[in-house]
Amino acid sequence: MLQFFRNIFKSKVGLAITIAFVGIIGLAFAIGDVAGTGGIGGSLSGGENVAVVGKDKISANDLSEAASNAVDQARQDNPTISMAAFIQQGGLTQVLDSLLDRRAISRWAADNGLRAGDNLVNSEIRRIPAFAGPDGKFSDSVYQQTLAARKLTDAIVRRDIADGQLATQVLVPAAFGARMPNKIALRYAALTKERRQGGVAVIPSSAFAPKGDPTAAQLTTYYNSHKADFIRPERRVLRYVVFNDKSLGSVEPTAAEVEARYARDRASLYAAREQRTLTQLIVPTRSAAQAIAQKGPAALPAAAREAGLETRTVTGVDKQAYAAQSSQAVANAVFGAAKGTIAAPAKGGLGWYVVRVDGVTATPARSLDQVRDEIVTALRTEKRTRALAELASEVEQQVDEGNALSDIARSLKVEIQTTPPVVADGRVYGSASERVPAVLAPALSSAFEMEEGQPQIAALAGGQSYLVYETGRITPSAAAPLAEIRNDVVGAWRRSVGSQAAKAAADRVVARIAKGQTLSQALAAEQASLPPADAVNMTREEIAAQGQRVPPPLALLFSMAKNSVKKLEAPNNAGWFVVTVNSIEPGKIAPNDPIMAQASQSLGQLMGREYGDAMRVAIRKDVGVERNATAIAAVRKRLAGENSEN
Repeated sequence: MLQFFRNIFKSKVGLAITIAFVGIIGLAFAIGDVAGTGGIGGSLSGGENVAVVGKDKISANDLSEAASNAVDQARQDNPTISMAAFIQQGGLTQVLDSLLDRRAISRWAADNGLRAGDNLVNSEIRRIPAFAGPDGKFSDSVYQQTLAARKLTDAIVRRDIADGQLATQVLVPAAFGARMPNKIALRYAALTKERRQGGVAVIPSSAFAPKGDPTAAQLTTYYNSHKADFIRPERRVLRYVVFNDKSLGSVEPTAAEVEARYARDRASLYAAREQRTLTQLIVPTRSAAQAIAQKGPAALPAAAREAGLETRTVTGVDKQAYAAQSSQAVANAVFGAAKGTIAAPAKGGLGWYVVRVDGVTATPARSLDQVRDEIVTALRTEKRTRALAELASEVEQQVDEGNALSDIARSLKVEIQTTPPVVADGRVYGSASERVPAVLAPALSSAFEMEEGQPQIAALAGGQSYLVYETGRITPSAAAPLAEIRNDVVGAWRRSVGSQAAKAAADRVVARIAKGQTLSQALAAEQASLPPADAVNMTREEIAAQGQRVPPPLALLFSMAKNSVKKLEAPNNAGWFVVTVNSIEPGKIAPNDPIMAQASQSLGQLMGREYGDAMRVAIRKDVGVERNATAIAAVRKRLAGENSEN
């Protein structure tokens, strides 16, 4: 119910770093090896450093590596995101802020006697699931392999985890236990009952967009200033072959192999055998066993109950197995008794056994001719599996030796398959529904990390087929050439021009309302045909009950003063909103209303974030942070793939 608190009262972007900042440790925003960049007397001279925190330098390489790791992490949720799009969305700024905070807190903590010792760092490393072996415990080999796969070093991870632990020591106490006073929480909780009446009008860009095409100069100017809106994701053409047991020669077992297998398994699988179903009772003494046995087979369950014991049923057991669970003497007695009788009591490892033979199933011996087909099938499967594994090993050796995919395909006598350009999430570029063949799904992630023309091999599900694949052609992420997307750019230009005209119309509507006209009258005065305004009459509680993100016009309506009017831009140049508030009915809530506890908790969390944020700002000021705007801009251009002359 109080979700709107988080939406309406949340702080600006980056505030959540206060507490979640601690969770960045480990491998998320891992920075470069700082052994040579943290000397005494740091400065921004030479343009190689993007910032200095106290006396600790942050190099351009540190920022580049941190940004690359951040993009890798972002691709777990959005596989097609490019570095250029990440930067355009403010990602590089957030990464730099994170680096500055981590270094500042680390420096401040050291200056004030806080430390994260080797034992603490070691214990944290051992707790990271990614470093666990098959037994669930920390594995040094897995640790080293994971670091190598992520291009990290032990020093990087230890520095990063130590910084995270220092952040915990500094920030958590600052934010812990924050509590909003009840009187203030009561005022905020009452907002859930507040009712507002007003109106929302949409002034769409399409009503004012030009119908004709722009001039060549207009289109080029618009395209150059909005290239980030037309970035294409990285595309790759994948080439692959699949091989299985069809690539093998003859794997039929010979007569000698069949005879050898029969000889090996004759005693255990093909000899005559007898299985019995038994009801047994175990008692401590021989006399007790004999007394129960004398009562006869039918009386065994009742005799057991009289003695305060229970019988147990043993199903389909042969003599050897039964001897293993009782004793040879018991097995001899039981397998010497007739069906429906009680065997002579005998002593086993747990006591004296009284056993009734309930069923006897005899299986005669089977000759080689009788089981030949069974053995042939088993041997054929074994030989096929072994031969396929050997073939896969040979292909892997060819891959390791640098053989081309065409040579590998020729040796396997299979055809190379080629995909159209695909993006990292498996979609065929330019298609709304087509995807790469399912056989490529397990290799898709690694395929987008490979260089061109470097085959790799992977076992497919079930281990009965193998995939050899390579990246045939890589098309980097970049803005599409204007000539290829002219129609898209023209459409965007029209929306942009229409949005500017819609803004002017919104200004006129706002001015008319300020002079006393109603929202409907102000809209009607426009020459363009506009949709009618929507009346709004609801409470904050009703908005929260919808369980969705609050639409921006409604969020604005619930933040405005009575009898006021404001305009709001719609996303993607779609147009403008004009919002009016005609009346506000304050909400009322009792101090013992359950919503008070929810409000107090939510507001306390927000206060904790504010305290932590204030602590971070104070630490930055105390330590001293100096940025090199020129070096930061150079890193941004390099990562985005922009020409340095632009």
